[in-house]
Amino acid sequence: MKTVPWTVYAPTRSKEHWKLPAGLDWKTVQQKVMRLQMRIAKAAKMKKYRLMRSLQWILAHSYYAKLLAVRRVTSNKGKNTPGVDGVIWKTSHQKMNAVKSLYRRGYKALPLRRVYIPKKSGKLRPLGIPTTRDRAMQALYAFALTPIAETFADPYSYGFRQARSCADALRHCFDRFCQKTSPAWILEADIASCFDTISHQWILENIPLDKKILKQWLNAGFLDKGELFPTLKGTPQGGIISPTIMNMTLDGLELVAKKSVPWCLPKTNIRTGVTVIRYADDFIITAKTRELLEHKVLPAIKAFLAKRGLALSEEKTRITNITEGFDFLGQHVRKYKNGKVLTTPSRKALQGLLAAVKLILKAQCGLDNWSMIRRLNQIIRGWCNYHRHACSSTAYSWFDTWLHFEIRRWLHRRHPNKGRRWIKKKYFRPHRTIRWSFFAVKNHPDGRKEYRDLLKAGWTHIVRHIKIQTDANPYDPSCIDYFKSRRQKKLYTNQDGRFVEETGWLHDA
Repeated sequence: MKTVPWTVYAPTRSKEHWKLPAGLDWKTVQQKVMRLQMRIAKAAKMKKYRLMRSLQWILAHSYYAKLLAVRRVTSNKGKNTPGVDGVIWKTSHQKMNAVKSLYRRGYKALPLRRVYIPKKSGKLRPLGIPTTRDRAMQALYAFALTPIAETFADPYSYGFRQARSCADALRHCFDRFCQKTSPAWILEADIASCFDTISHQWILENIPLDKKILKQWLNAGFLDKGELFPTLKGTPQGGIISPTIMNMTLDGLELVAKKSVPWCLPKTNIRTGVTVIRYADDFIITAKTRELLEHKVLPAIKAFLAKRGLALSEEKTRITNITEGFDFLGQHVRKYKNGKVLTTPSRKALQGLLAAVKLILKAQCGLDNWSMIRRLNQIIRGWCNYHRHACSSTAYSWFDTWLHFEIRRWLHRRHPNKGRRWIKKKYFRPHRTIRWSFFAVKNHPDGRKEYRDLLKAGWTHIVRHIKIQTDANPYDPSCIDYFKSRRQKKLYTNQDGRFVEETGWLHDA
């Protein structure tokens, strides 16, 4: 009889069975789930919908998928955020019991816990937080829905999709406008309250998911200040499966925009140049003339969204010329008179960074410099890594100069009776190519000193991003090597200090 090194079908209540080396082999669990997801994607591509639904049912009842669902809920950023029942899973015993509680029969979703988070505009964004068990059920069924969403997704959709990011959408913008014959007019559009206004009827009729479970999530309601309110439309923003449902709701937008205009301009052989570049609910549409966008594309888009219970935001929807420039995903894209296209950090993005730095300096006024520098380095590194694919050298240099004098003013306010030389000797030192580098030192019990310097934005190298292939599907077996090579190169081009080398390929041992 063949022996198995670990059993996944009969987990014990021991605390050691959730992690290796005593229990679960997560690599094998992921492979089992991935194999079923690939079969679902293949059935969807071949339009074998009956087989597709059968495989979805198998995956939703798979013990391997339940293990991954609980692991995803208990390892993300919201793992310590409870729902209305106040329950979170921390111990291995609780997680293993949670795996056995994920069953369809008798399942009833609890109401959402309503919280409000501030937006950049000053308004409050409502956020619905499901219970931990409801989040795990959503993660379980999201495993069965994501392969279908990836198979039928719009080719130029980059938001909330695996292996796609803002960098791909911004690189696509650059490629679209860098040629002489590129379209010059852009329709900037944003959907008003996209998650909160999607029609429930449209979701139930068009999303290929278990209708009984889907109705539970859509009609769960939410608790706000102890009062229960019904949810008549929309899908909760705090739900794990909500981004996938939102993407599938907007799929087909590009086809509608292209069909609304002729192939060429009237009495010419010039193409209309209609292209949709979308990241979640924020998208742009390009065309050769303003009239095409205003009289053809825009009405077709409004009609497409109206069928789904959505509408465009009048404040954020406008038509501009590429020579004037436009903001998209935190960057400013503009084409100059010499034909050169530059993508730079937008003014709002830079102002947001300055506001975050000022807030830290104000909050850390009386605390140690070690933790303050650590917090500043996290914000600076994250902001610079996001914008390192654009023409950001000028913005990096300006920010370093501004931050240097801001630190000096902060130190003079902290030590009003000390002079410039004393402050320089105590808080600054030469580091790398910087004469005045703000630093902190930690003295260890063994007499060793550890130094931490404030990160400079100029140390971030500008790296041109390679856009993902349009038809690449992470659930297609023929694309496995392609996605593996992209992940390996991303490890070596990161600049967060985990790897010394910045170029080259990662080879398997």
